[in-house]
Amino acid sequence: MANSRLEKIGTIITRTQGLLKSGALKFDERPLWYDVVTTFPPKEEPRFDRPAPRVDVRPIFYQEDAIRAKFHKTSKATYTVNLADFSNRTATQQFIDIHRDLSTQGALDEEKVFETALDLLEDKMRQQREKRAATTEVAEETVKTPVKEDVGKTVKLQDIFSD
Repeated sequence: MANSRLEKIGTIITRTQGLLKSGALKFDERPLWYDVVTTFPPKEEPRFDRPAPRVDVRPIFYQEDAIRAKFHKTSKATYTVNLADFSNRTATQQFIDIHRDLSTQGALDEEKVFETALDLLEDKMRQQREKRAATTEVAEETVKTPVKEDVGKTVKLQDIFSD
């Protein structure tokens, strides 16, 4: 049985079937993928010695990829990104939008467009930080001032959850 632990002997499917038949693995404890693979078996047996398929991989480069790479290479500032926030665009996306707008105007060469876009992005980020700071200060003030009507008021859970 020790030889069956090698990847070269059988496939993961046959080894799992062997464990199930021998009782080493209970049927209720079988892997999640086992039912899927037995219902929809792969077209080719997943063996270790099977040659990798020859698939041509197309190079996927977008026009803004070079701009994005140059931005991250030359930008000194570090920007935090909240991946759960879909309402705000990242600094890189904002930079690409600014760069695209400036380059469509056609008045500047490529290097001047890049430098101008960096400056405009810095101004925009500074304005956003100031706006956030002002919003935070207003929010802190509203939290600190208690409402006179709510002071001493008792709230019952029955009132909250009643239909």
